[in-house]
Amino acid sequence: MAELIGGGIGLLLLVIAGLGVLLFLVPVNLWVAAWASGAYVGLSTLVGMRLRRVPPGTVITARIGAVKAGLSISLNELEAHYLAGGNVVRVVNALISADKANIPLTFQRAAAIDLAGRDVLEAVKMSVIPKVIETPKIAAIAKNGIQLIAVSRVTVRTNIDRLVGGAGEETIIARVGEGMVSTIGSAENHKDVLENPDHISKHILSKGLDAGTAYEILSIDIADVDVGENIGAKLQIDQANADKQIAQAKAEERRAMAVALEQEMRARVVEAEAEVPRAMAEAFKQGNLGIMDYYKMKNVQADTAMRSAIAGGDEPPTPAKPR
Repeated sequence: MAELIGGGIGLLLLVIAGLGVLLFLVPVNLWVAAWASGAYVGLSTLVGMRLRRVPPGTVITARIGAVKAGLSISLNELEAHYLAGGNVVRVVNALISADKANIPLTFQRAAAIDLAGRDVLEAVKMSVIPKVIETPKIAAIAKNGIQLIAVSRVTVRTNIDRLVGGAGEETIIARVGEGMVSTIGSAENHKDVLENPDHISKHILSKGLDAGTAYEILSIDIADVDVGENIGAKLQIDQANADKQIAQAKAEERRAMAVALEQEMRARVVEAEAEVPRAMAEAFKQGNLGIMDYYKMKNVQADTAMRSAIAGGDEPPTPAKPR
């Protein structure tokens, strides 16, 4: 009796385990939901999805949404996109939104956009509701040297055809900033820009900055223009200071050369004065100079020193020797 009870319990557990495996492989609830929604999927197909490691819930839910929206998307396409690493639900939602907004978008293009790493649903939303991109503060200098700091708002919408391989928002911001700098820099006076800021947007739009990007520029509006520094005057001041320093350096060089020349001349004078006693000794020896001549010369030197002292000279008077 105990063996029969044990065998029955084992059989019951085996049956429960088998039912669990069967219900896992065959998601009956999804099969019923697909059948009731008009997007019928066979039980074998659901089992095959399990074996291929494709979550039936994700794929079947996306297919039900597509069928209800009137879109013809095969189950194989959805499976292939999932296995390729795509977001099936987002792609289907993007196709539904595009269909309701009368935007031409095929499943192949939407899948390619999704696999390229772009948000295809957000792209479709931007096609319906344009996005406003605000540029950072752009500083530019007019020809009169006045700096202007401007901020612009760029209204763009997605270009579905160029979404794969097209440049992003960073390129739009960079090109708009370049156009702002070019327009302000070509203005003769900064007041012209302040009076007519729309000239900036018109000039930028005429360049076709959205070429090669994933967006289409609808409008460029100058949000704010502020006056910055007088860069021209600042540069002139810096140049004047540099010229002043150069002139001072050259003057110092000339002064140093003059001092060196003066010292050299003084050295020559000292050298010449040192030769006087030798010449006088030679004159005494040869008889060309007498003792009286020497005393007369010393008296003349004493008189000259005294007159220099009386006139305010720097050298102190030398006392004259008695005649």
